[in-house]
Amino acid sequence: MSADANHSLEVERKYDVDEAAQLPDWTALRLVTRVDAAEHRALDARYLDTADLALSAARVAVRRREGGPDAGWHIKASAPEGKHEWHWPLGADSNEDVPVEVAAALARWSTGPFLPLARIRNERVAYALRDDAGGLVAEVVDDHVRAVDERSGASSSWREWEVELGPAAPADPAAFFTAVDALVTAAGGRVAASDSKLARAVSASGSPD
Repeated sequence: MSADANHSLEVERKYDVDEAAQLPDWTALRLVTRVDAAEHRALDARYLDTADLALSAARVAVRRREGGPDAGWHIKASAPEGKHEWHWPLGADSNEDVPVEVAAALARWSTGPFLPLARIRNERVAYALRDDAGGLVAEVVDDHVRAVDERSGASSSWREWEVELGPAAPADPAAFFTAVDALVTAAGGRVAASDSKLARAVSASGSPD
């Protein structure tokens, strides 16, 4: 990947929730001793793919997102250990033109041309879950999502919670997420039918978000 890109590995789980659902007490989780104040983020992402959905077939997504602390171009690739993400800051590009460095990174999967696939707008409320030392155990986000399939014009909306491990996450992620599952279930939620907002927005399956 380009040396100009920041790389990270996301280990997360999504949950489907109804509009009336109330967030649980996250301090019931092991290591979590406090929850930071809510942070509101208005996110607007445009996803692209080839006409034959080559990126989706490879479980790769590319998007240009405005809003939030990581606004910019993102490539996400699913792997057994989580989702690898590469991030470039926004430049003078247009909404549809993939920057040269992003296109170069995508070349291992496809050389394009890349066309509009979906637009996903998200009203997000984020909460940092911290341990005694202030380390980030996980970030929880409460998402109200509005999506449009740019090919068909079909629109959809839903609410979901997402829990992503942080640098101070426990050594046993499986046990941690088992505890999260129990909390969310008690609050009326359920593990999401899809682990990808993009896959919910478009008819193609297996596309990572």
